[in-house]
Amino acid sequence: MPSTQAATSDDPAVYVEDVHKSFGDVHALRGISFAAARGTVLGVLGPNGAGKTTTVKVLSTLLRPDSGRAVVAGYDVATEAPQVRRSIMMTGQNAALDQNLSGRANLELFARLMGMDRKSARQRADELLELFDLTGPGRRPVGSYSGGMRRRVDLACGLVVRPEVVFLDEPTTGLDPRSRQGVWRLIAALKDQGITVLLTTQYLEEADILSDKIIVVDKGTVVAEGTADQLKARTGGSYCEVVPMDPAQIGAVATALGDLVPAVVLAEATEHDRLSIPATQGSATLTEALRRLDAAGIELADIGLRRPSLDDVFLVLTGHSGSHS
Repeated sequence: MPSTQAATSDDPAVYVEDVHKSFGDVHALRGISFAAARGTVLGVLGPNGAGKTTTVKVLSTLLRPDSGRAVVAGYDVATEAPQVRRSIMMTGQNAALDQNLSGRANLELFARLMGMDRKSARQRADELLELFDLTGPGRRPVGSYSGGMRRRVDLACGLVVRPEVVFLDEPTTGLDPRSRQGVWRLIAALKDQGITVLLTTQYLEEADILSDKIIVVDKGTVVAEGTADQLKARTGGSYCEVVPMDPAQIGAVATALGDLVPAVVLAEATEHDRLSIPATQGSATLTEALRRLDAAGIELADIGLRRPSLDDVFLVLTGHSGSHS
């Protein structure tokens, strides 16, 4: 990474190298390192307490790192904090809006606070209301908005002045599926405008769909990074999932499959209603599993080849289920 003075469009929008941050005896970040290319979406996954929020706070200058280096939009977060703050937009899980003002008034207020004159503020507010499909509701008090609409206004306020980097901390938490889809479209729109997005999320499918690259954070460091497909490949590729008609027969399924079942899967087989085995030979593994189960007279509710999900990857890498990340 070049010095901040020589930063160019070829340099990453976010660059983190061996950053440490402690709070007394609690080591929140233990040498975390990663980079996000300009105009891309970087998904940040990790269980609670992994260091995701601390990382975002360091990058947005809300916390100062104890050691290491972090550069955002070409500026060092420790020595050039004012420049970093002028280059970013950050939104958390709760929209920070005046509930009594209209959506349009909130946008105008943010624009005036950013130094725009009254005419320019009104013009920018109208542009953003159109971009976020809020032209109609824009004249109503924000307090009357749905959760999805409030989140859209919150994001719009952060774009009054075009940022280089946007930090989204679980932006769809608590939203209904339709509103989540709306926020997903907005994130895609930010990327289309060449804006870099750093997205922390508890929804693994969200990271899978939106992210150009994903980093998995655990215990204050990056334990894996890559595209969703690259991370999925780390679990060993496809697997064969077997669901017996009678869940009580799961032990009999494991016995019938014999050497197709790894020891680690066999040890926990009776704790579940289905069995997943590596499909090292693809469809040939599925065919052999069917032959053995049929010979054992076991009736199946379902059997098929599955690709690993990001949730599978998350469990392998961190020992936590993604639903609790």
